Amino acid sequence: MSRLNGMQKAVRWHPPSYDVRVDDIPIPQIEHPDDAIVKVTLGGLCGSDLHIYRGHSGVHDVHICGHEFIGEVVALGSSFGAESAKGRPPLYSRLEVGHKVVSPFTVNCGECSVCRLGYTARCTGSLLFGSPLLNGGQAQYVRVPKAGGTLFDLSEPSTWASSMTETEKQKALSNLSDSSLLMLADILPTGVFAATQAINHPKVQPFITGKPWPLCFSSAPVPEGLEILDEDKVFTVAIVGLGPVGVCAVVSLLDIVSTRKVPFRIIAIDPNESRREKMKAVYDAIDEDGKAGGEFVVVSVDEAKQKSKEWTHGVGCTAVLEVVGNTSALELAYDLVRAFGVITSVGVHQQRPLPFTGGNAYDKNVSLDFGRCPARAMFPPAFDLLVKRQDIFGTIGQPASLIDKIVDFGQAEESYRAFDKGEVGKVLFDPWK
Repeated sequence: MSRLNGMQKAVRWHPPSYDVRVDDIPIPQIEHPDDAIVKVTLGGLCGSDLHIYRGHSGVHDVHICGHEFIGEVVALGSSFGAESAKGRPPLYSRLEVGHKVVSPFTVNCGECSVCRLGYTARCTGSLLFGSPLLNGGQAQYVRVPKAGGTLFDLSEPSTWASSMTETEKQKALSNLSDSSLLMLADILPTGVFAATQAINHPKVQPFITGKPWPLCFSSAPVPEGLEILDEDKVFTVAIVGLGPVGVCAVVSLLDIVSTRKVPFRIIAIDPNESRREKMKAVYDAIDEDGKAGGEFVVVSVDEAKQKSKEWTHGVGCTAVLEVVGNTSALELAYDLVRAFGVITSVGVHQQRPLPFTGGNAYDKNVSLDFGRCPARAMFPPAFDLLVKRQDIFGTIGQPASLIDKIVDFGQAEESYRAFDKGEVGKVLFDPWK
């Protein structure tokens, strides 16, 4: 490959906290045969970026921010297209300079047993973009390690799965903007992951199958007198946190329950009024087919507790999706969940202890699902939902738009401040403005 010479502009975090600057630094170079260099078209500002921004992550090194980016391949290491690419992930054979790509927020080799099982967020060689160990995508260029296992090639959609045909995928891609496709880097897969974990959890199956535990796992008929009532089959869910990921989780969950015709009640919760208003606008914009079969409310924290009691006669929610990443949100999730319920937490938690004990969890028979979304594995269902819900994901700056605005790097400092204060929603950076 030819060497990329010169300097680039990048948004970098400086310790100890609340200090982001636009710096001129060298363009990254190929360091390993599996590397790719991507010219960034758009980079995203995500809620989990705020943990480092606030100084809460134990990070002490200057680094380029951001773990969401889309762009064009401008350089490839020697592993690509070589004879050695045989038997490796398909992008090592098919990815080319000039191809359009989107990256999940972590590096994934695609070759270890962890990746093969689909748990790509915990690849044995995983690195997080936008950390001291790997510079992020709020820059004009970014180096992608293990690029053949990490990137999604939007110029060659046959390299990834979808419920669509190849023709349908190609047509969909031709109509999707970069700002919409960028959501596939993190927030949409994470929202889909949270909803998928909840709806498929074993403890939720009585609500899905209409059969009591443990007959819900069996083809055997339910004996007379053990049938559950229609009112018992209502899947009641709370979503704690209505930032961009929380909105994605709500949209995904609504799509799942309406498609499967599962009776539902959903409580969407946030203390921030502007986020609640955004969620209401999003819900109103979704057509009836995307939300049919249940009830939906958007409420404050105090209102959520009352609504949960009202809807469940004091029993509690079947499942709670925690999409914030702090102890107060997790404490609320525990308060709202029913005995034999499920808490799915995809928020980025820090080092503070959990706000409940093993005894608390035992007393409620609570199941706890924690951790990072395997974004690369979740890409196919996230892509399908992205195409289906362009009424939400395809616009910018409208009341129901998930993306509030696209700005240049000159507005990086103010964008971080406003996002931290809840004054603005999803912001994207155009590095070339």
